[in-house]
Amino acid sequence: MSGFFHEGDLVGVVTTQPLDRMLDYKAPEGGCHLGAFVEVPLGPRKVLGVVWGAGRGDYDRSKIRSVIRVLDVPPMRAEMKDFLTRAGAYTLTPLSLMVRLATRSPGLGDPPAMRKIFRMGTGQVDRMTPAREKVLAVLEEFGGLSFTLKELAEQAGVGPSVVKGLAAQGAVREEDSPRDLPFTPLDPSRPGKQLTEDQAAAVAALDRDGYSTTLLKGVTGSGKTEVYLEAVAACLRRGRQALVLLPEIALTSEFLTRVEQRFGARPAEWHSGVTMTERRRVWRMVADGGAELVVGARSALFLPYRDLGLIVVDEEHDSSYKQEEGVLYNARDMTVLRASLCGAQVVLASATPSLETWANAEAGKYSRVELTSRFGEAVLPEMRAIDMRNEELPGSRWVSPSLQKEIAKRIELGEQSLVFLNRRGYAPMTLCRACGHQIVCEHCDARMVEHRFLKRLMCHQCGETKPMPTACPSCEAEDRLAPIGPGVERMGEELAELFPDARVVVLSSDLYGTSRELKAHIEAIAEGGADIIIGTQLVAKGHNFPHLTLVGVIDADLGLQGSDLRAAEKTFQLMRQVAGRAGRAEKRGAALLQTFQPEHPVITSILNGDEEAFWRAEAAEREQAGMPPYGRMAGVILSGPEVGPVFDLGNALARNDAALKRVGAQVYGPAPAPVARIRGRHRVRLLVKAPKGAALQAAIAEWIRPVRLKGDLRLQIDIDPQSFF
Repeated sequence: MSGFFHEGDLVGVVTTQPLDRMLDYKAPEGGCHLGAFVEVPLGPRKVLGVVWGAGRGDYDRSKIRSVIRVLDVPPMRAEMKDFLTRAGAYTLTPLSLMVRLATRSPGLGDPPAMRKIFRMGTGQVDRMTPAREKVLAVLEEFGGLSFTLKELAEQAGVGPSVVKGLAAQGAVREEDSPRDLPFTPLDPSRPGKQLTEDQAAAVAALDRDGYSTTLLKGVTGSGKTEVYLEAVAACLRRGRQALVLLPEIALTSEFLTRVEQRFGARPAEWHSGVTMTERRRVWRMVADGGAELVVGARSALFLPYRDLGLIVVDEEHDSSYKQEEGVLYNARDMTVLRASLCGAQVVLASATPSLETWANAEAGKYSRVELTSRFGEAVLPEMRAIDMRNEELPGSRWVSPSLQKEIAKRIELGEQSLVFLNRRGYAPMTLCRACGHQIVCEHCDARMVEHRFLKRLMCHQCGETKPMPTACPSCEAEDRLAPIGPGVERMGEELAELFPDARVVVLSSDLYGTSRELKAHIEAIAEGGADIIIGTQLVAKGHNFPHLTLVGVIDADLGLQGSDLRAAEKTFQLMRQVAGRAGRAEKRGAALLQTFQPEHPVITSILNGDEEAFWRAEAAEREQAGMPPYGRMAGVILSGPEVGPVFDLGNALARNDAALKRVGAQVYGPAPAPVARIRGRHRVRLLVKAPKGAALQAAIAEWIRPVRLKGDLRLQIDIDPQSFF
């Protein structure tokens, strides 16, 4: 098939609208290329689409409308089309939704133009105000990035007149600038940090071109980042583009600084904290080759790279790489697919890899490179369990006497302690002591969590909040509502009582309005601005606190409860990651795990440090049960405003499972989802389990094909589910 269509030729266009087929249009005046991004009429609207191939011609030609215009951006490459097609087929997602993922950039159709931009100036401010301070703080945080007037005002939370006032004094520079300028070239020849023997061997092992996938496994603090930055340098020297995926926006700032130190310029950024103007620029420059390195969240995988040569997935085990809404995909798995199609290298970096990645390395599908020692003087922390059955602890306390004693020692030495509890808020449940009523969300089957700093109750499923009541909503008894169980805010109160002279800081994502505030607090803590840090899993993700020598885990058993397939794996990963925060400088750290089950296999594996034994035991259990990665699973989530029709649909699917049985698959359910109602919608789940080699997607597609969703019923397929909420 020719790659060019002349005016009047029939072209098949996949639009970004929720349709399950290509639509025929006539090529516009001047024709269009295969893969061209186009604007087409759809009913009364103009919508975005991609020329996917020749039109089918099975529609009355006289009624076929023409493409309105071809957008002034490079056509979608064949490799990208192939990736979207295969990713859609794997996740059972309509192609239109995959194309939408790949076109999430504002103003793609806007012609090149000049615009007013604002960046940091050199002038002095005659009178500093809180509003002006906010504007300058935003410009300082985002370094060399430019903003439109609206973006800068919104980011700082001030009116446009504040920005204009600063521009009039020269403290903010106002410029006319072309849209979408290329990023400053990175210099891979700049010298990096001095590498250890371990690191140098890892860099040599990663020096390759073409497709490959490598697990870069290294203990926390072993310098994995320095190793894969050298792989980035090698990729840039070959003239190809690189992508580094990070699991958390809060990690981006520190990482960008390291990139700038290594390559002399900042890379392109792609995540929810980036302005719309910058997103448009990144999308276009990636396509044009004007962005050599992108650092971003999982959706950066769907950018239109001109020549992608390397993808690094940092903390590859992290659950945030799984998209749980809209298109359900795992960015780690999609990374391997994309790299195989464009001849790129994949580096999966983690101290505690996912079992899937570990099993692929064991089977020889992935290479494996290990860093076994910490960088510089740092050594791995001492790991110990505190058996809570032997601790004398009042019912309203959670910090054991043993942990309290160790924290006191660190304060005396001028060192920091981290107290870890993976529960946001003040208390996970609020109970009326008069009638036993628990306060739950009106829209979800979930308890509302007290957030005392905010003086509100919050639902962690739908985000609904309401003021903390003084009387029980059920029996109206006054002052009988009591918090049950600890959250990090409550731990903050307890530790402030135990250590009244210590500087106690709670580090939790919902206590900070912006990523800028969070970053500032993390930097202050790293510089010694706290004696005791209380944190959720946010602190486990790559932050470096040089003065931190003690980690105390309040409830090491918390993740072992429930029926989650990956409970042991997640607990093991989280505990090892948290423990790894201790002793990252020259002083040896200690990690103490408070547990009522010190003999539990997961706890003993964490303590004795025999990670390979843990993975082998976990793998053997999964293999025996035929569970991933040694079997296949898919979740089916049904939802609707009334519970009856949802269950009726689930039962009908469970009865008519012949298509699944033909490939050896079994259906379990229907059953209420663990969180059976979210945002007013009742949720029912079915689970499909199949042998590893089964053609599961084709069987599921055949199974659900006869389903006609009536009213407001919805059906969603989750291939390789990570959670079962």
